[in-house]
Amino acid sequence: MNSNIEQYSDERLFAMLRGPKAKSEAAFGELYNRYSPRIKAYCLRVVGNMEQAEDLFQETFLRFYKSAQVDRKMTNVPGFLLRIARNLCLNYKRDKRDTVTLENFHFSTKPHSHERAELLDLIATALELLEFDYREAFVLREYDGLSYKEISAIVGDSVSAVKTRVFRAKQKIRNILSPYLEDLAH
Repeated sequence: MNSNIEQYSDERLFAMLRGPKAKSEAAFGELYNRYSPRIKAYCLRVVGNMEQAEDLFQETFLRFYKSAQVDRKMTNVPGFLLRIARNLCLNYKRDKRDTVTLENFHFSTKPHSHERAELLDLIATALELLEFDYREAFVLREYDGLSYKEISAIVGDSVSAVKTRVFRAKQKIRNILSPYLEDLAH
């Protein structure tokens, strides 16, 4: 197999997935190396559970590989992977229906040396309290650094709807964290 496979475009690698086994495996390995950290992080941030995120992450790449066996033109591999992951996460969240409510969430005060870790935990919890649409838009924008246009293409909504979701997600996170942040100020 060509040792310069990392120089191939995503589109060429995707096309190679339908080829002979050695080329297919090398192409899949390269695409996996390029995009697995991003997809795994997305799944974890959206579902908030490492074990379930790992399952969804693996299922994403399995479906991605199977989709390459159908003759199709691929123009945006990371977008396609995120769309598969998004659909899997949506199905999981719909079936799971988290029941954590803000009323059941207790803010705790830990010693000063743990404040940063606590704040990160609170942010993660605040994300879990958001509705899926808000959480997803926030994660794609703030954690993955996607443009509003890229997010719009992934979620299938207008750019203005995506901007609104990100804005509202930030407002909701700020409202959830405000008692804790006020406590820190004193």
